[in-house]
Amino acid sequence: MSGLRGKRLVIATHNKGKLREIEELVASFGIEIVSAGALGLPEPEETGSTFEANAELKARAAADGANLPALADDSGIVVHALNGAPGIHSARWAGPGRDFSAAMARVEKELGGNPDRRAYFVAVLALAWPGGATETWRGEVHGKLVWPPRGPNGFGYDPMFVPDGETMTYGEMSAAEKNRTNHRARAFAKFRASVLE
Repeated sequence: MSGLRGKRLVIATHNKGKLREIEELVASFGIEIVSAGALGLPEPEETGSTFEANAELKARAAADGANLPALADDSGIVVHALNGAPGIHSARWAGPGRDFSAAMARVEKELGGNPDRRAYFVAVLALAWPGGATETWRGEVHGKLVWPPRGPNGFGYDPMFVPDGETMTYGEMSAAEKNRTNHRARAFAKFRASVLE
């Protein structure tokens, strides 16, 4: 699945934070990035039961809609004490207005004082070629949840997540600090080794 250098690549997202993170990860590879949102492509309904299935669904829809290779990400937070919730429903917990303050408050409320604060972020990248093959790469980062949320940076559940071995939440870290350890960067490292190098 090589051959992306010098080509246009659709990033199959309408999420500006996710788009910015992926743009930073591919910036040095000579790939022209365009978002699905900028092309007016609709967001497909995420009907998969796994991160992999939803990433593939989004990548396939964008690749076929734009007739260009497309990279999609499906990601979320998995909380041990909530039996894996919100998991693939992480964005849905934020509601139609994508209010992640409310989503974080819901996680805290559902934990109900449970001392088990273990959680991990998952990111699955899927690359689809128009009318052709799809490949996926998975990254995870484990850590714990804190309350109240800390830091104005990042997006989603970042302000309540402290990765193992760190003292700051992703919301307190700079983009460069976060990209050294986060789940998307780990998935991207596998993607880069497989496709770009």
